Amino acid sequence: MPVPLLALAISAFAIGTTEFLIMGLLPEVAHDLSVSIPAAGLLVTGYALGVAAGAPLLAVLTSRMPRKLALQLLMGIFIVGNVLCAVATNYPLLMVARVVTSFAHGSFFGIGAVVAASLVSAEKRASAIALMFTGLTLATVLGVPFGTAIGQQFGWRVAFWIVSAFGVISLAGVSALVPNHHDSAPAGLGHEVRVLRDPQVWMALGMTVLGFGGVFVVFTYIAPILEQVSGFSPRGVTLMLVLFGLGLTLGNTLGGKLADRALMPSLMGILVLLVVVMAVFTKTSHASVPAAITVFVWGVAAFATVPPLQMRVVAKAAAAPNLASTLNIGAFNVGNAMGAWLGGLAIAHGVALDALPWVAAAVSVAALLLTAFAARLDGRTAAARSARVAVRQDAC
Repeated sequence: MPVPLLALAISAFAIGTTEFLIMGLLPEVAHDLSVSIPAAGLLVTGYALGVAAGAPLLAVLTSRMPRKLALQLLMGIFIVGNVLCAVATNYPLLMVARVVTSFAHGSFFGIGAVVAASLVSAEKRASAIALMFTGLTLATVLGVPFGTAIGQQFGWRVAFWIVSAFGVISLAGVSALVPNHHDSAPAGLGHEVRVLRDPQVWMALGMTVLGFGGVFVVFTYIAPILEQVSGFSPRGVTLMLVLFGLGLTLGNTLGGKLADRALMPSLMGILVLLVVVMAVFTKTSHASVPAAITVFVWGVAAFATVPPLQMRVVAKAAAAPNLASTLNIGAFNVGNAMGAWLGGLAIAHGVALDALPWVAAAVSVAALLLTAFAARLDGRTAAARSARVAVRQDAC
C-alpha cells in the first residue's frame, strides 16, 4: 500500500467520525444547550446541507489548485469547524460550526479519490479508492462509538476536541506524505455540466436522496430510541453503534459484489429489505436482544445501498464521472438532511419514537418505486435500441 493512502484514510476516518458523532451524543447536546431532541437533530440536517452545497462549490473553487494544496486547505477548514464545535456555547453557534465543518467533507472525498487513483497503476485504482474510503467505514465502527463514549463520560465538547486533534494529525500526514499533483483542467467543466441535461442523471440522484434518506429518519434519533424505547444505558448505546458499524462494513462489501452482478435488481432487493427491517424494528425496538439483532441487519442493508447508488449515478453520467461523483456525495447528504428533518418533524407532531421506523419505511418505499421506474425506462431504452439495430440489419 502506498504510504500516502494511509494519510488519506486517516483523513477519511476523521471526517467520517465528526459526521456521525452527533447522533450518539444527541441527548447530551440537547440537554446541555437546552433545546429539544428534534432541534438537536437539525444539527445533522445542517451538516448534510452544508456538504450538499459545499461539495460542488469548493470543487470549482479549488479546481485550479494543486491537489495537495486543496487537500490541505480542506483539512484546515475541517479543523477550524471542529474547534468551533468544541467551544460553542449555544445552539446557533454550534449549528454554524457544523456547517463550516461540512464544507470540507464532499470536496475532500472527491479530490482524495483522484489523488488515490493517481498513486497506483491503472488496474489497482478502484482498490486504492476503496482503501481510502475504508477510513470512513472504520469511523462508524471505531470512531463514532469511541467518541460517543468519551462525550458521555467527559462531555460532548471533549469529543469534538479529540476529533480536532485527529484533524491536525490528518493535515500533518497529508502535508508530509501526499505528493504534489496538479490537474490543470477545468477545460472540460462546461462539458461535464451539460450532462446534467439528462433526466436519467437527475433520477439517479433522486434515487440516492431517497434510498439513503430513509436510513437517517431513524439513525438521527437512534440514541433516544435505544435509551427510551429499548432500555439501553448510554454505554449500551455505544455498543449498539459498534454493532451498527459492523453491519455497515459488511453491507458495503456485500452491496458492491451484488451491484457488480446485477445493479438494479440488487438495489431494488436491498430497498425491499430496508422496508422490511424498519417495519420489524417498530416491534423489536421494545426488547434489547431483538433490537440489537435488528440494528445489525439494518446496518448491513443501509450501507449495501451505497455501491449500487454510486455506480448508478456514474453510469448515467459516464461523460462526466468527476462531477457525477461529487454531486452524488451531495445527494447522499441531501438524503441525510431530509431524513433527519422528516424524523424531527414526525416527533414534533406527536409520532412516538417506536413508530418512527414507519416513516423511514415510507421513504424507502418511495426510493423503491423510483428505482423500479428507472429500471423500466432502462428496459424501454434497451428495447428501442434493439429495434433500431434490427431495422438497420433488415435494411442491409
